[in-house]
Amino acid sequence: MHETTDTLIVGGGIIGIATALELQTRDPSSSIVVLEKEAVPAAHQTGHNSGVIHAGVYYAPGSKKALFCREGVPATEEFCREHGVGFDRVGKLIVATHEGELDRMTRLGQRARQNGIEIDDVDEAGVRQLEPHINAVAALLSPTTGITNYRRIAEVMAQLFVGRGGVIRYGERVIGCHEGQDYVAVTTENARFEAARAITCAGLFSDRIIRAFGHEPGYRVVPFRGEYFRIANQPDDLVSHLIYPVPDPERPFLGVHLTRKLDGGFTVGPNAVLALKREGYRRTDIAPGDLMQTLSYGGFWALLRQNAGSAASELWSSVRKRAYLAKVQRYCSRISLADLTPYPSGVRAQAIAPDGTIIDDFLFIRSNRCLHVGNAPSPAATSCIPIARHIADEVATLGGA
Repeated sequence: MHETTDTLIVGGGIIGIATALELQTRDPSSSIVVLEKEAVPAAHQTGHNSGVIHAGVYYAPGSKKALFCREGVPATEEFCREHGVGFDRVGKLIVATHEGELDRMTRLGQRARQNGIEIDDVDEAGVRQLEPHINAVAALLSPTTGITNYRRIAEVMAQLFVGRGGVIRYGERVIGCHEGQDYVAVTTENARFEAARAITCAGLFSDRIIRAFGHEPGYRVVPFRGEYFRIANQPDDLVSHLIYPVPDPERPFLGVHLTRKLDGGFTVGPNAVLALKREGYRRTDIAPGDLMQTLSYGGFWALLRQNAGSAASELWSSVRKRAYLAKVQRYCSRISLADLTPYPSGVRAQAIAPDGTIIDDFLFIRSNRCLHVGNAPSPAATSCIPIARHIADEVATLGGA
């Protein structure tokens, strides 16, 4: 099969689908085809995250993360209201469990205010009043943090896109890419697609797709599995907010947090351990090729050297449930080992530079006829609508536009 279109989008996660919908809204007469290797949209990172609508507390002022997230919160809530997708602005408490965390918490509050994020200081008595089951000497309250179901948002976006004449080809695994002078071509296991321009939103495979188009991304994706537990045996009013620890600047991730779920109950997680497959949601999932690409990459070993203590702690909490529990009990001592019940894991596409530096912000790589979403870390789901607007602006200046 041979198919031509104006714009080709590789990847049917929330960013790819949001971008397709944005381009279609701007120019309803243009033809857009989305290629997705799975049978449904949002099958990977979008469908395996914690469901948090992030307010933007943590991000460096002036960064794309800070800008997109600030715009993303109201855009996400508006989309949910308009299309009947559930969400709840539950708020978040970032809790300091001992005096040694207060300075870090104060600096975090200052960063939030620099980003224009509403943030409130809460003393120990205030924490007890807000959350009687939480242990903390002080906290920051982010009242605009919320929860939703990003898989459902992506599904609704896909329905809108197709209903307005867009095309999503499911089950199309990309095996070849080419960027010519006046066209782009993508070959899948089933067909060949040609277009005036291409946008790639390939998530865990972003670096491979960029290389397939003949460009050097400047990073490699190293997959990290985030393990969660659902909390059992606890009352419905265990907490009313999301509960996050004060992040440790020596660690690259935010830590294990307690999250309310739209369907009721709570989860804790995620930790961060090396996945042995780019889509390895279980410990037993191993892809020798993926693992070899990780282990042969100097940037991975540099990252490990720079974060050896953190890596050991994360691995220990993965193999020993009591160590995981200890992280939770720092702020919620009433949760016990018997309360940690199975819950699906996620896999994060961590972009690592050759020197071991974590590429922390959004990264877009463009050529004459392609715009590649190279790195889309959290809060990508929260920010998908402003990211889609940014991509649409960039695509308008590509050679094929």
